[in-house]
Amino acid sequence: MFASKVYFSLTEILDPAHHRTHNEWHQLDHRPENLLLPGVAWGDRWVRSPDCAQASAGLAPEYARTHYAIMYWFREPLRPTLDQFFALSEFSFQWGRSPQIGWTKRPLRGFFSPVKGYVAARVRVSVDALPRRPVRGIHVAISRLRRHDALAHEAFRWYDEVRIPDLLQCRGAAGAWTFASDDLFPPPWEESTPAWSFADSGSRLAAASPLRMTIMYLDEDPLEYLADVAERDAAWRASGRVRDTSSIEDVFFASPFRMIVPWEWNWFDTVRAAS
Repeated sequence: MFASKVYFSLTEILDPAHHRTHNEWHQLDHRPENLLLPGVAWGDRWVRSPDCAQASAGLAPEYARTHYAIMYWFREPLRPTLDQFFALSEFSFQWGRSPQIGWTKRPLRGFFSPVKGYVAARVRVSVDALPRRPVRGIHVAISRLRRHDALAHEAFRWYDEVRIPDLLQCRGAAGAWTFASDDLFPPPWEESTPAWSFADSGSRLAAASPLRMTIMYLDEDPLEYLADVAERDAAWRASGRVRDTSSIEDVFFASPFRMIVPWEWNWFDTVRAAS
């Protein structure tokens, strides 16, 4: 596996006048500096544009105003890698190059361990190359686990053997990765908890149970992918290929996102004008 840990964050912009400034800062300043760090294997960012927001499902109220998603993949050894990652955040602040502090809110942020990657039969790259492969969008589903027993195990096997392979047949689905929050796994070092863990303490304290996340990587329009899923779902249900997992997990976020193209940051301009 090319990375043993990821950092994932959902971001809400509190002032609609700052969308362009925020994207300019993140794409032209912050992300390039992060990708330069030796331990950062890859990093990407996506937008939950207004049409994607309308196509969302299962959102808890505190996540309904999410605008962006961010993910970084980290190489071993983790401790120096994450020390550098969070040191860069502080350096950026000290340099006066961290303007997002004034207008961002992160309803969810935290560390996850990659569980398993998948690629569609038509896609030639490896699962490790999948996150680097160009996409037009992604679909993110995040749930809180209600239990960690034999029933959960069977649900996870269904995802692996049935649900994700079915979704990979849908229009534009190039592949998928599943993740579980890092509190399900022992830390990969013997030292006491490293200093950087404070950055996620609020999220971990707020999460009453571990999280599971699935990201579908899409090389066609994410809304067309969702339409194809909906069209196939009836047949899947009739054949018993769809399972009710509500006793296992509480899906609190499920939404498509679009890929961010540099300098094309006008998704929310009409929202801003209307406000």
